[in-house]
Amino acid sequence: MRRIPLTGAAVGLALVLTACGGGSDGGKDTEKAATLEGRGEITFVSGKDTSGNLQKQIDDWNAAHPQEPVRLIELSDKADEQRQQMIQNAQTKSDAYTVLNLDVVWTAEFAANRWVEELPEAGLGLDKLLKPTVDTGRYMDKLYALPMDSDAGLLYYRKDLLEKAGIEKAPTTWSELFAACDTIRDKVSEAKDLDCYAGQFDKYEGLTVNASEAIHGAGGSVVDESGKPAVNTPEAKAGLDVLVNAFKDGHIDKKAITYTEELGRADFIGGKLIFHRQWPYQYASATDPKASKVVGRFDVAPLPGSSGPGVSTLGGHNFAISAFAKNKATALDFLKYMSSAEVQKANALVIGKAPSVAALYEDPDIVKKFPYMPALKTAIENAKGRPKAVKYGDVTTAVQEAAYGALTGETTTEQALTDLQAKLETLTP
Repeated sequence: MRRIPLTGAAVGLALVLTACGGGSDGGKDTEKAATLEGRGEITFVSGKDTSGNLQKQIDDWNAAHPQEPVRLIELSDKADEQRQQMIQNAQTKSDAYTVLNLDVVWTAEFAANRWVEELPEAGLGLDKLLKPTVDTGRYMDKLYALPMDSDAGLLYYRKDLLEKAGIEKAPTTWSELFAACDTIRDKVSEAKDLDCYAGQFDKYEGLTVNASEAIHGAGGSVVDESGKPAVNTPEAKAGLDVLVNAFKDGHIDKKAITYTEELGRADFIGGKLIFHRQWPYQYASATDPKASKVVGRFDVAPLPGSSGPGVSTLGGHNFAISAFAKNKATALDFLKYMSSAEVQKANALVIGKAPSVAALYEDPDIVKKFPYMPALKTAIENAKGRPKAVKYGDVTTAVQEAAYGALTGETTTEQALTDLQAKLETLTP
């Protein structure tokens, strides 16, 4: 029998059964959750809800919890501005914000500054979540945020062009990808003037992601397992050189140095790109016949690496409870509700959010609508997070400057990584 996501009254019933009182194993939380006290109205602070789906889920909660309503506070649609507004609220110790929707890379900063509460691990169902997503919520081996959705980069490619060129499968290495472009351009007349590959290379967070993926895919690291800078290595140089050399030889067009997610998306769905590194959100527009010229003509695969499948940078969002908020017990129950399989399934089906609940990647309803889900699960399980740095803003700026300098030829790759190593050593403990 076809399963459907719980919405409306059905979600309300689920909330009554699972969220009130903390669920069937809520008693396990009692000791550690003792400091998370207070019940009543709370606020949920997030970026703009452009889909309307988030407000609907809050409405379902409110219908089931009239004495503990949640009010949505929408911030800017720009991540850096969201972060700054949350920091300003924390620095004034205001209780205006209760539950915070954090980018996964903000956890360390907010935890180290004691702007968010440590969470009791019992009763949160962490064993049902993908391990890499749980790790993004930890700082110094303690849990400060609960993963709600995840993200990993995928390789979008024109399967129709590969087939016409006699290429049987998606490339798994960079050398295979660039060779495929050459073959396609040579054998397929319609592809002669198409760009080979693009990612996100403008000087912003997207460049940190793409540079990190290239480095990790060559066996290098930005920081080691202990969090210490480790970017000045032959492996890291080989990884970054993949992108540097691709810009030099034309496999990445020079205009791609300005590419963000949206600029690249426009080119791929417009039929101008053979390969594209992108987040899963692009799938919906690429399959929209009103917007896309590549409907039915593309597929997705894991990112390439230097000698085999590559390593994606882990994305996604975590929810945390402000240290200065009131009604933290209600906030904890709201976190449990929002992380439930029912709510995450609805998020996946309605807006394509990649769930943190592992089993949902095999849910037939989700896989039918988004066939890339199994590939995405593999990408997330093999992904690496960005550095867990208290001064993450400074760290990512340093990575961007180094990578951008190398890609544009302003400096050599070796010098860029030497300077980056030195800079990171001043920013990480």
